[in-house]
Amino acid sequence: MVVDPVEKIAAAVLYEGYVLWPYRRSSTKNQKRWTLGGVYPRAYSEANGGHDPWLMQTECPVVGEESSVDITVRFLHVVERRVGRTTADGEREFVDELRVGTERHLAWEEATEREIAVTGVKLSTLTTPRRVCIEIPAGSEEENLTAPDGVVVGVLVRSWRAMEAEIEIGAQAGGDGVFRLTVRIANTTPWSDADRDRTHQQTFVSIHAILRVQGGEFVSLVDPPAGLEQVVAACENVKMWPVLVGENGDKHTMLSSPIILYDYPQIAPESPGDLFDGTEIDQMLTLNILAMTDAEKEEMRATDPRSREILERTEALTNDELMGLHGAIREFRYLAPETDLFETLERPPAESVIVDNVEIRKGSRVLLLPRPGGDIMDLALAGKTAIVEGIDQDYEDRIHLSVTVEDDPGRDLGVERVLGHRFFFSPDEVMPLKEDA
Repeated sequence: MVVDPVEKIAAAVLYEGYVLWPYRRSSTKNQKRWTLGGVYPRAYSEANGGHDPWLMQTECPVVGEESSVDITVRFLHVVERRVGRTTADGEREFVDELRVGTERHLAWEEATEREIAVTGVKLSTLTTPRRVCIEIPAGSEEENLTAPDGVVVGVLVRSWRAMEAEIEIGAQAGGDGVFRLTVRIANTTPWSDADRDRTHQQTFVSIHAILRVQGGEFVSLVDPPAGLEQVVAACENVKMWPVLVGENGDKHTMLSSPIILYDYPQIAPESPGDLFDGTEIDQMLTLNILAMTDAEKEEMRATDPRSREILERTEALTNDELMGLHGAIREFRYLAPETDLFETLERPPAESVIVDNVEIRKGSRVLLLPRPGGDIMDLALAGKTAIVEGIDQDYEDRIHLSVTVEDDPGRDLGVERVLGHRFFFSPDEVMPLKEDA
C-alpha cells in the first residue's frame, strides 16, 4: 500500500511525544504527557492568565484569483483507560492493574484521533469569515478480559469527555490575485475549576491542520518569492507554523503544526516506524529497547497498544535493518584525487600485545578496568567484558586496544567501526580473562 507522504509527516506530528522512551507507564516523563500542541478550553486558559493557549492561528499567502481550499484539522482526544476486576460476587472493582493469563493490563490514558474537515471553501467569498462549530459528545467503550478457560474476569473501560470547537476561516485579498488565508481553531469546551485536574482530557492535543488548494498555489513562509516578502511578513501565526509539504517543488499543500519544520520535510526511509520522539535518534532508541530487561519489556508491552507495537517491531528487526539505522549517504560529491599526505607514515598494525604475561590479539576477551579520572564513557564501562577487535598504534607509538562490549546489543555496529559501539583502551586498562591465558 502506497502511503501519501503528506499523511506520513502529519502522522509523525500528531503522535510526537505520545509516549516517550523508556515507553513505560512508570517513567516520570510518561506521567506528564499531552504537553505538545495543546489548545485548552478557553475558560481554563483565561483563568490561568492565558499561559495555556485556547486558540491557534495559521496565516499564509495563496496566489490565485479562483483559489479554493480544503482544510483538515486533526488532534488527539485523550481517552481514560480503566481496568475493572470481576469480584467473586460478580461485581466490578476498578484496580490499578490486572493480570489475565500471561497478559498484564494497566490503568492508563490512551488517545483517539479526531478529524474535522471543511472542503471547497472559495477564498473570494471569505470577505466575511466562515465559522464552523463542532461538538464531540462524551462516550465510552468496554472490552472484556477473558481468562484462558473462557471466563470473563475483568474489563477495560475506555471513556472520553465531551469537547466543543470553533473553526474560523477568512481570507483578505491583497491585489494581483494574492490572498492572505487565515484559519483559527478555538477550544470552546465548557470548563469549571472542578475539572482542573482533568483539563487535559478536554484539550486538543498535538493539533495541526492540512491545507490543500485548488486553482492556486501557496507561498512559502520560509523562502518567499521576490515581490511577496511583505505579504509573508504580514502573516501572523499563533502557536502554529505552516510549511509546504509533498513532493519537492509542489505548492498545493501546507502542513501547519506546533513543531517548526522546514518546507518539504521527509521521514527517513530507513526508519522502521514511529518512535514518537523526534528529538532522539532511531538507532539509539532501538538499541535501548533491545537492552531492556524482561520485566521492563513486559511493562512496555502493557502500557499502551502503540508502545507494544514499537517493542514487537523492534524485536523483529533484522541485522541489516539495524545497520541501516546508523546512517545513509544521500549523494556523493566527487573530489579530484590527491596525494595522501599521511601515506608515508602508515605502518602495519601490531598483531598482538603482552598484558600480565598473556598474549592478547584480535578476538581475545578482556575485562575493562579504566583508570580513575578517565573519560566518563570509559568509566561507565568498568567491569564489562569486551572483545578485542584490533590493536592500533598511533603516531606517538602508543598502543591502543580497539574493543567492543560483549553484551552491547549494537556490537555488530562496533565490529563495523561505528562510533559509540567501538571503544579504545590502553593495555594497562584491561585484564586478560582466564580462558584466553
